[in-house]
Amino acid sequence: MKKTKVIRIHENGGPEVMKLEEVDLPPPGAGEVQLRHAAIGLNFIDVYFRSGLYKAPYFPLPLGKEAAGTVTEVGPGVTDFAVGDRVAYVGSDGAYSTERNIETRHLVKVPDDIPLETAASMMLKGMTAEYLLNRTFKVGPGTTLLFHAAAGGVGLIAGQWAKALGAATVIGTAGSAEKVELALAHGYDHVIDYSKENFADRVREITGGKGVDVVYDSVGKDTFPQSLDCLKPRGMWVTFGQSSGPIENFNLAILNQKGSLFTTRPSLFAYVGTPEELRASAKALFAVVQSSKVRINIHQTYPLGDAGRAHADLEARKTSGTTLLIP
Repeated sequence: MKKTKVIRIHENGGPEVMKLEEVDLPPPGAGEVQLRHAAIGLNFIDVYFRSGLYKAPYFPLPLGKEAAGTVTEVGPGVTDFAVGDRVAYVGSDGAYSTERNIETRHLVKVPDDIPLETAASMMLKGMTAEYLLNRTFKVGPGTTLLFHAAAGGVGLIAGQWAKALGAATVIGTAGSAEKVELALAHGYDHVIDYSKENFADRVREITGGKGVDVVYDSVGKDTFPQSLDCLKPRGMWVTFGQSSGPIENFNLAILNQKGSLFTTRPSLFAYVGTPEELRASAKALFAVVQSSKVRINIHQTYPLGDAGRAHADLEARKTSGTTLLIP
């Protein structure tokens, strides 16, 4: 039987619980294909499952939810994919591996003019930007928005995409002068260095006291409740992550006190829950990248065996933009 290398955890903890192991790789089953990975995306959701912030469905748990590669074998009944197809996916555990089997319902075909490394770097982050901007709160001409972690993987895509959708004012936050400059080069009109300024005060200054229509917040504890102070009356706070830790003891009455605000806690997987939704979101992402309105830049790469170091750097906020693991 073939072998593959995969990073798994047998318990929750720090980066040290991640183990690179060699395991059997059987032929693909019904409805599956076998992939050889070209590149693997690194995302905060991987950290959440490793640490235990999100409950692991089982142990040992193979980490990673995003990658791109080439189909090397097809299982019984598979008619929509063939050997040699270039594909990418998001949402299926086990991306931290050299080769794997995967159900075709998770896959999308990658256009020929998009490198597999680019596809691996943008699926989760780009489709997150897609649903946030197009469906959670529909951004268009006249929209004023605040996007936290503007120099992160999702933030760099969202800044460009928001401007492409016609947003009037795109404001971001970042944690260093270097990250501020990076975000400004990716669509943002204003970027606030929250290590030096109070971002809520600065947003009010930028907007002439009016506030923004929507705040997209993946930071969590460190930006709450100040994010609510940035909103117009009846504005929306979209809290889609918690890189600084979860928000505890949230009192709904605060939404009333701060202007009859709306809030939602979305996740990508609720927006791409069917193959049709998945492929529609990917199609929109590929189209905006092919149009050159959104540029995808890979900022860091690590060998697959150094995934623990990549996790540590991500948690320490030493990375910016997109990071890949290379098998």
